[in-house]
Formats: sequence, structure tokens, C-alpha cells
Amino acid sequence: MNTATQQAQQDAAAAGRVAPASPADRAVKRRRVLDILDAAGRDSLLLTTNTALTWYLDGSRVHISLAGDPIAAMLVDRDGDHLVTFNNEAARIAAEELPDGVALHTVPWHGQLHAAAATLAPGGTPLAEADVAVELRTARQPFLPGESARYARLCADAAAAMTDVLAAATPETTEFAVASALAARIVAMGAEPLVLLCNGAGRSGFRHPLPTHAPIGRRAMAVVCARRNGLVANVTRWVRFDAGTPAELDAEARIAAVEADIFDATVPGARLDGIFAEIRESYVRHGFGADQWTLHHQGGPAGYAGRDPRATPGTDDAVVLNQTFTWNPSGPGVKIEDTVQLTESGVTVLSVDPRWPAAVVNGIRRPLTLEL
Repeated sequence: MNTATQQAQQDAAAAGRVAPASPADRAVKRRRVLDILDAAGRDSLLLTTNTALTWYLDGSRVHISLAGDPIAAMLVDRDGDHLVTFNNEAARIAAEELPDGVALHTVPWHGQLHAAAATLAPGGTPLAEADVAVELRTARQPFLPGESARYARLCADAAAAMTDVLAAATPETTEFAVASALAARIVAMGAEPLVLLCNGAGRSGFRHPLPTHAPIGRRAMAVVCARRNGLVANVTRWVRFDAGTPAELDAEARIAAVEADIFDATVPGARLDGIFAEIRESYVRHGFGADQWTLHHQGGPAGYAGRDPRATPGTDDAVVLNQTFTWNPSGPGVKIEDTVQLTESGVTVLSVDPRWPAAVVNGIRRPLTLEL
């Protein structure tokens, strides 16, 4: 790294923004990628997706538009790490996002990013990320100390934002007002709001309710997926302005019981398809009907993507210690969702705000509906 780059990073640190990368964590991640190369009999790998890049760089921001492709690509070879970006992005990347030990290369803003990165590969064409997607997903599963700590802080911040926004709501507050208040809080805490959902009492039948101008009325759900340093926190909360109907209270208790069954099934060595089978049985066991799993996805491993991957009947990834998850069972008018980590002591909920009302379900504190 040259003197100008070092000075740019020092200036960025003084201004309050540098990539959070842990050298110790990055060394482990590099070893995991080299193991993938060894197994494939190749000498280099080209990383091109936001999920893979932010994981490998340990939290660097490699996006401009949330809807766009990354503005960088990473070539990992046996001699080192090479990050390629456009010439108009290089100064910011060098100043604020480049971990130590990564060589920075540029391509014209109108150039071909992936092709330029591939030319750096020793001995020819690098291994494509898509060719080892499963292996990379496996490498991301066990969280390391630095990223575990960052994720816990992010999830707690997202939960606190939910509390602040929903505690200030009234029946006249619109869904857009809830979403915009959440967006302001998420951005203020240094994160990006990837998903913002809200449904009032008149739209509770929708599982993915994009907000509208409608007032929330007597009862509402809010959902946020917030990304910071590459990690994505997922949280759902409910608020209502009365004591709730007997049917609502019953459904809320039953969906929490479904989630408790999922937590019980999330143990080291379990496979996602086996957990999914338990989800299907749990819906029936708790009175939601055999088709409930078909009406919305059920969640899965979390971290550098909203779900990494979504669990399905055909997903056979194995669960490991220190892996993170967001399960989101739902039924008519009910849903429960938090981001958790599987540790040696069991499932630990990360997206916790002690101010939010909770009840203990099968030994774990779970959120209730906030009653105002």
C-alpha cells in the first residue's frame, strides 16, 4: 500500500469512517477461500457479488446503488488479494473501505470490471464465484469474533429503532410515515434500509406489505431489514391500540410456538431440509393448517444476505455453531421474526431491545405485541 493510500485511510479514520475489517478474521476467511481453491485444483477465484465481497472484505461497502451491482470485484489468488474498482470509485475505496493487505487496481468507469479483474489471474481464467457458490456459503456459515460482535450491535440497533418508531405511532399514523421514520433511524445509525414493510389493520392479510398512505388503525406490523458493514439484520414487530381480540391473542401465541419448534430444531449438524420438514409439521401441530408453509418463505441462515440461503424442502446445508439465522414463521394476521445466533449455549436472540414487551417461550424471551 502506498503512502498516499495510507494517508487517505488515516484521514478517513479521523473523519469517522473506515472499513471495520478485523485482520484476524480476514486471515481465517482467506484460509477458507484457499481451501476452496485447493479442493477445486485451481489457483485463483473471482468474487463478484455483494454477499461474497462484503464477507471476504469483512465489512467493506462495495455498492453505490442499493439496486445495482457492486462497483468492485476481488481476485483471490495464492499470492494475495486484488480488488478492482472503477477509476471514479478508487479514491473513496482506498480511503474508507480497503483493508490492509489488499492491492487496489482500477479500470475506467466505462470499462469491463470483471474482465479486467480476470486478467490479473495467474495462469489464465480464474474460478468463477458461481462455480463454488455452495462452498462459499459454507465458508460464511461459522461467524468469527469480530463479525459476531458487529452483527449483535447492528441487530440491537435495529430492534431499538423499531421500539422508538412504533412507540411513537398512533392509529392515525400512516404506513408510509412508519416506514419513513424507520428509514431515518436506520440511516442515522450508519446502515442501509434494504426492506421496509408496514401494514395497518386493513392490510394484515399481506405477507409482504409495501407501505401505503393508509393510516395504520388499531393494529399494525412493521418489518425492517437493515444492512451495515455488509451484515443484514431482520426484525418484525407488531403494535396495537387496544387489548387485542381473543383470536389475535391465540394466533400470536401459536405462531410463537411454531417458532419455538424451529429453534429447537436448529442444532449443530441439522440440515435445512430437515428443519423445513419440522416447520411444516409444526404449523399443523399448532393449528395453522398443512398449506401454511406454501404461503410465505420461512427464513433460514442470515448474515451477509437477507437469507443465505432461504430454507426450502430441497436445501440441505448443514447447521454449524456460531451460525446466524432469521426464521420467520407466519400465519393469517401474525408473524414473528428476529435475527439469532446458534452458540454453545443454544439459540441467542441478537435483535433485542429490553424496552420491548416480551414473554418467555420455551426458555427464550420473545417479543409480544406492543400495546399503546
